[in-house]
Amino acid sequence: MLTIPQINLKNKVSAQEWQTRIDLAACYRLIAMHGWDDLIYTHISARIPDSEHLLINAFGLAFDEITASNLVKIDIAGNIIDPACPFEINPAGFTIHSAVHEARHDAQCVLHLHTNETIAVASLQEGLLPLSQYAMFALASLSYHDYEGLAVNADEKLRLQNNLGSANFMLLRNHGGLTLGETIGDAFMHMYDLTRACQVQLQVMSTGMATILVDQSIVDGIKAQANIVHTGSTGGQKAWPAMVRKVYRADPSFAT
Repeated sequence: MLTIPQINLKNKVSAQEWQTRIDLAACYRLIAMHGWDDLIYTHISARIPDSEHLLINAFGLAFDEITASNLVKIDIAGNIIDPACPFEINPAGFTIHSAVHEARHDAQCVLHLHTNETIAVASLQEGLLPLSQYAMFALASLSYHDYEGLAVNADEKLRLQNNLGSANFMLLRNHGGLTLGETIGDAFMHMYDLTRACQVQLQVMSTGMATILVDQSIVDGIKAQANIVHTGSTGGQKAWPAMVRKVYRADPSFAT
């Protein structure tokens, strides 16, 4: 069995960077706990506050192996900041994240997953339908990006940025889901809502029975309501500490 290099960066980085590392490692663990990971693929990236540097997973580690210290610090071009870092990243997988971070300085965190449910709904011509309250949150700020093959071409970045616009949810056609957030907790809660919306839609469609679609006028009014529910003290940040505690109970090593 190959061993993972053991490093501990606590008290060796700024307090802001360490807190970002704790939250991002917790987010990776939560994705694994929900069964939303894809072997060693897909990524969650986060900007270190008051910095142009980002944190991302070490390529080759499973999500349940991510810790605060083994996250890799990089610049917007994907260059590793610390030459002594024993890990590498997946440059191809970082293309999407670099495009979003370049265009959306309001977002600290970008979360991209390949769950069966998001791929399935992203592959439907109609996309996400207004069938559940979870869908309402996503539809209030949802965009789409057409599939162009593996996301390795730099010229795709501009098209992805234009398609994303100011949205916080994106379905990548035939590919998966992407969410953004002003914090790591917000990005996680957005992905939770998007995934649940896709799960419910597929379950409803599988019955073959007639559906009840929420009227567009209600969808249009959800955005203001979603801002109340999912931001500030009543939203993602209210739920996030509980999520971190859940990860800690399962395996406190994530915070090392």
